[in-house]
Amino acid sequence: MIVDAKMEDLLGKILTKIEVGYDKKEIYFYTSCGKRYSQYHDQHCCEQVLVEDICGDLDDLIGSPILLAEEVIYENKTPDGFEEKNHQCYCWTFYKLATINGYVTIRWYGNSNGYYGVKVSMRVEDIEEELFEN
Repeated sequence: MIVDAKMEDLLGKILTKIEVGYDKKEIYFYTSCGKRYSQYHDQHCCEQVLVEDICGDLDDLIGSPILLAEEVIYENKTPDGFEEKNHQCYCWTFYKLATINGYVTIRWYGNSNGYYGVKVSMRVEDIEEELFEN
């Protein structure tokens, strides 16, 4: 079963694996309790939403409880220190994650013609059964 989730849902969880999609349109977080959290955006015409940067080492998030799981959104506003982009509708989304081993910020950037939304979504699914089938 797949349900909507929030970044804060990862608090206290222990990650076993993190995968970034080859096209930078998805990130998968696998937990020790048999769940997979996915960050993604349902793409439509005239828009683009991608992982633009990952600051830090994702391996620092593996094997220890997540102590920080935070989402920060700048909608149609450019954060300090970043170059302004010329798009009608845009959104910077920063996901901040930390364990005792380190800190990572995942930066998504989305833009569109103004008709489509450009926010990042998150979902969770139980994958425990899939792990045992392989």
